[in-house]
Amino acid sequence: MPRRHFVAASAALALPGCATTTERTVAAKPACLHPVDAAPDRVIRTAAGLRPYRRSGFVVRADTLGTKRLVHNYGHGGSGITMSWGTSKLAVDMGIAGHRGPVAVIGAGIVGLSTARLVQEAGFPVTVYAKALPPDTTSNVAGGQFHPFGLFDNDAVTPEWRRQFAAALDYSWRRFQIMVGGDYGVRWLTTYVEGMPEEPLMATFPPAARIVRAEEHPFPVERLWRYDTMYVETGRYLRQMIRDIEGAAGRIAIRNFSAPAELQTLPETLVFNCTGLGSHGLFGDTELTPIRGQLAILLPQPEVDYAFNGRAGYMFPRADGIVLGGSFERGEWLAEPQPERIARIVAAHQALFGGFRCPA
Repeated sequence: MPRRHFVAASAALALPGCATTTERTVAAKPACLHPVDAAPDRVIRTAAGLRPYRRSGFVVRADTLGTKRLVHNYGHGGSGITMSWGTSKLAVDMGIAGHRGPVAVIGAGIVGLSTARLVQEAGFPVTVYAKALPPDTTSNVAGGQFHPFGLFDNDAVTPEWRRQFAAALDYSWRRFQIMVGGDYGVRWLTTYVEGMPEEPLMATFPPAARIVRAEEHPFPVERLWRYDTMYVETGRYLRQMIRDIEGAAGRIAIRNFSAPAELQTLPETLVFNCTGLGSHGLFGDTELTPIRGQLAILLPQPEVDYAFNGRAGYMFPRADGIVLGGSFERGEWLAEPQPERIARIVAAHQALFGGFRCPA
């Protein structure tokens, strides 16, 4: 099974009325895709990040903390980028009802920044408090594909959570589409996936899904399908999000919180918790488990205009480099790349692309 398939069974989350994925094949005359040059001497940097995974999925919930209203928005696993706008929309709608005055957001990863922008769009002044800012956040390490994965255990989620998931995915899908372009570093790419097509999560996702016959592609794999989705160049995206927040008179302050009681010292009466894995220590959520992902970034290849997910790992082409990944190390708290794992990631992709054969 491809490494980046959902932790959950996708079919269980298909919305009512959605048709199953078509098994039509690509009929157009194929072109030979440009292979990635995954030689070890082309690695320009390595990185590691900790995905904040919960078996029962992300948390969007309102609580009371003394005199403050506290709204949680964390636990997105490997889907922080994908779900960022959607869960933030749920959280903001939950928090601002009946609220007056300034708002605080704790955390400056992609979820915290998305929450802050939605607070501003709702007409409230906002301050983002964070112990780290981009580029020193987990979000900067993300590969950047729009596709939920590594988000939950299918046996651990409730019907209410499934409804939240469906609403959040729909909003994120539509929101990212209006951000496509150079300003945010968001673009559409065809993605090739080893294996058989998954069931659709929405009527419009994944779009243009097709089985690709062996004679129509160069990959040395038995089964392949393709679809189109968006990819985010995370560094550029996060920089622009900060510009947007500050351009709308938002404030960003460096501050670390070690206990919930410290939040009560803030002047804002509405607080959004977007601390990701930090909620394990700050709020005692022991269900949160880190899943370490490691990346090797190669020199850019502008001619590579497709992505790949499969047994070898995943490859996402970006302007800042070719991103190679594919590690899912549960329970690892050290956010540092390990040379042996990086070498295996690079070698697997070198073998994959070294086996390219152009369609006849």
